[in-house]
Amino acid sequence: MGKGGMSQGGDGRGEGEENMAAWLLGVNNLKIQPFILPPLGPHDVRVRMKAVGICGSDVHYLKKLRCADFIVKEPMVIGHECAGIIDEVGPQVKSLVPGDRVALEPGISCWRCQLCKEGRYNLCPEMKFFATPPVHGSLANQVVHPADLCFKLPDNVSLEEGAMCEPLSVGVHACHRADIGPESNVLVMGAGPIGLVTMLAARAFGAPRIVIVDVDDYRLSVAKDLGADEIVKVSTNIQDVAEEVVQIHKAMGARVDVSFDCAGFDKTMSTALSATSTGGKVCLVGMGHNEMTVPLTPAAAREVDVVGVFRYKNTWPICIEFLRSGKIDVKPLITHRFGFSQREVEEAFETSARGGTAIKVMFNL
Repeated sequence: MGKGGMSQGGDGRGEGEENMAAWLLGVNNLKIQPFILPPLGPHDVRVRMKAVGICGSDVHYLKKLRCADFIVKEPMVIGHECAGIIDEVGPQVKSLVPGDRVALEPGISCWRCQLCKEGRYNLCPEMKFFATPPVHGSLANQVVHPADLCFKLPDNVSLEEGAMCEPLSVGVHACHRADIGPESNVLVMGAGPIGLVTMLAARAFGAPRIVIVDVDDYRLSVAKDLGADEIVKVSTNIQDVAEEVVQIHKAMGARVDVSFDCAGFDKTMSTALSATSTGGKVCLVGMGHNEMTVPLTPAAAREVDVVGVFRYKNTWPICIEFLRSGKIDVKPLITHRFGFSQREVEEAFETSARGGTAIKVMFNL
């Protein structure tokens, strides 16, 4: 967790109850064990976790003890998509009181480096982010977190929806990076959780036409149910890109102004670069491959801009407003729910790892 913590027994809850958390101890080895919380700082709050979602990165850590360049070298509490109820506030906290329902932004930046000063705090090299090694995460009874990273939820937004602000933030930030608006026809490569929230965010920002592409019929049917104008099933064979671009253009029936690659593979990026109209943008959201071979020169010759996305910044207020107003409904994305027992934690992660009909797996604590 962002403020630290230890694993060696003891009391971390303030009411005499032991604070328990889901610890990643090794490959496919998750155990619920005690988790001592750090002291409450003057600007911190102690939050009783109520809803925690499983992200693809959590599954990567469980299966491989690494995600991209982040490697788990010692036991770590998992989880970062979360919401809960304030139990205690530090003496300098004025914005929150015990009993407030909040969604937590999981990354604590330094606020001293040049990137932080420029407002691009998501790129801070000193970022302390829930469940990104060596920082502990939030799948626990309680956590301590800075008050300014805890956002109060309106009465009509549930705690589960609050936890969904984290994945939704990726889609919202991607839309900000790509300047999505009412004149942007959007192509989304990949109908997994991030592709789906990117689609929902693009629609909320006014995109008039959205086509979503995937290899899986079930996920495409979910995308259609959630409001995609057209769906296109594709193969995993890179030789099929040219033919599939024709299908995508036919489905769009207009310019492809912005493409979001929410998978991040050679084929998806090649398709996005080829399908995007001259002068358009390709936004790389997914990070499936660390290195890719893609037709960059032809795209550059058509002035197709390539934009990178890393996490998010300043997105929680707009996510909460989209949920409050009904502009975005994330509830259909939550397909599986589990409690917080040893058996259920193991079953939940296996359910998420299997894929199939699982989109977002949620813990209710």
